[in-house]
Parts: sequence; structure tokens; C-alpha cells
Amino acid sequence: MNSIKEVNFEKHMSNEKCPARQILSTIGDKWSILILILLDTKETIRFNELAKSLENVSPKVLSQTLKSLENDGLVTRTVYPEVPPRVEYRLTALSKTLLPHILSLSDWALENMDEIYRNRMNSGSYSETI
Repeated sequence: MNSIKEVNFEKHMSNEKCPARQILSTIGDKWSILILILLDTKETIRFNELAKSLENVSPKVLSQTLKSLENDGLVTRTVYPEVPPRVEYRLTALSKTLLPHILSLSDWALENMDEIYRNRMNSGSYSETI
């Protein structure tokens, strides 16, 4: 007898609406996880502070990534009516439930990257830029 989770996984695994694929499409880019981890270290953070903390991210990409995280309810954006306007970002309750999983994945990666690099070198697919 299949469990409910197994049935749901089988139902969605090849479907674009698969919940796991949906969330990974949001957080699986180059910057989202880093942004969420940075936001976890502070109660609020401003756009320029995020940009300075993330090397090599363009303002356009940072803005798009924050908008995507905001659209999924993982980040809130607050604009204060000042001149110039002050904009702050913070984690939502929803993203705080996601963070332990992200941190667990990060821990796993730290523990296993040496072996993964060795495997890549053995297969000939290792790149210094990874």
C-alpha cells in the first residue's frame, strides 16, 4: 500500500506543478539561498546592504530575485515614505520554516563536496569555476 506522500510524489514527479520542482525553481538560482541566509542573520536588511554582501550580483538580478522571493511569500518588502525612499526586506514566517532545510542542505554540501569534487575529477567533468 502506497503512502499519501508516495502517491502525491508519483502524481507530480513528471508534472511542471510538482511542489518540489516549483520551490526549487525559486530557490535553485544563484542568489536566492544566499539572500535567505543573509536575511536570517539580520531582522531587516536594505537593498544596498544586500548588494554589498553578495559579490558580483547586478542590481537588476538582485531586484528580480527579491521580487521572485516576495511573490512566493518568502520575503517581505517594506517601503518607508522618506526622501529618498527607504526599502527594507525581511523573512516571512513561511521562509523561516524553509531555512532549517536550506541549512541542512548546506551542511550536507559542506560534508560531501570533497567527495563530489573527486567524483567530478574522476569523470572528467570537474571545473575550477564550480
